[in-house]
Amino acid sequence: MSEKNREGKRTARERLAVEREKQKAADKRRRALVVGASVVCVLGLAAVIGVVAANAGRDDREEAAGPVVAPSGALGKDSLVIPVGKESARSTLTIWEDFRCPACKAFEQAYRSTIHELTDAGQLKVEYRLATIIDGGMGGTGSRSAANAAACAQDAGKFTPYHDVLYDNQPPETDDAFAESGKLIELAGKVDGLDTAAFRECVEDGTHDSWVDKSNDAFHRGGFGGTPTVLLDGRNIYQDRTMTPAKLKKTVQEAAKG
Repeated sequence: MSEKNREGKRTARERLAVEREKQKAADKRRRALVVGASVVCVLGLAAVIGVVAANAGRDDREEAAGPVVAPSGALGKDSLVIPVGKESARSTLTIWEDFRCPACKAFEQAYRSTIHELTDAGQLKVEYRLATIIDGGMGGTGSRSAANAAACAQDAGKFTPYHDVLYDNQPPETDDAFAESGKLIELAGKVDGLDTAAFRECVEDGTHDSWVDKSNDAFHRGGFGGTPTVLLDGRNIYQDRTMTPAKLKKTVQEAAKG
């Protein structure tokens, strides 16, 4: 083979090798671009999904929660206390309760007349604080709806009589009848002057629902065992097996004398 032919073949092989290297480099760049584009798409899609989910979740929570609107005259930290009685009374009875709670009804039936007598006499002030533990345990929204309605009654200056009507008409624990606005409005008819357009709107709109939720959160943060939780000047008297309405009356009256 002539030197000229050998040189031509070598040159052809070199050109082919160069072309192959160029092709490999091009293929490598193409694969890198494809993979990179794929990663960008996945990350972009994830980011979009994350933003949509976050916004949707935030919107849902804000829509569900609504603004915290305390009832008129509410006192204490975060305005979670509905006060009854004279501020000057020397004894304070704090009652955590749930309008669906049978034990709360039993307490009311036993102690109501004594509590009313002592508050009317200016010897006792009561701090009502509302919880919704039956909703959490049994399901439904009756505890929350009834508490909201009681807060609406507080706006109208009718908390105590409506509070008593709710317990007098408490459905069985498994019956979520208080979840119905119509039922709560119907019971308002038993309290003189309560069934008004303002009260109906407050009940139907759930004006104080978020306030009730906040009160229930405070109950759980307090570490209380259940409802009712009844504290006389900070001492749990519901757990005191020797406590009776007569003993409560005597204790409060003695404190009033100084």
